[in-house]
Amino acid sequence: MATIVTNNLLVLKKMNDKIAVDFKDTDLIGILTETRNRIHRGHVLLSHPLSGSIKPNETVYKSLIISDDKAELDLDSLRLIESAIETTLKFIGMKEYKWNSRTLEDFQEIDFTLISSAVESMI
Repeated sequence: MATIVTNNLLVLKKMNDKIAVDFKDTDLIGILTETRNRIHRGHVLLSHPLSGSIKPNETVYKSLIISDDKAELDLDSLRLIESAIETTLKFIGMKEYKWNSRTLEDFQEIDFTLISSAVESMI
């Protein structure tokens, strides 16, 4: 099947009974980097790292789906995650925001909605 790699506690709480969830206490770049490292170990990226038309500087949460199975390095997955990291670094450097708790909750909900939709389409 597949695993969600996330820094969103809402995803962990609500999706853990449907699919494996690997929660990482890290930032957006940390999730992208962790996913890239797993791709290097043979996992395949199953969801788009910049889904939802949300700019990387406009959220702090990211959930990505990767394959559980390992194979040879998937170059398409690698290109996609490397491009997402590059884009994220560019946007994060533009302006730093200080989000209040209500906004952070909204970001969690948006990320949860996007990833749960992707999971539902896989099942």
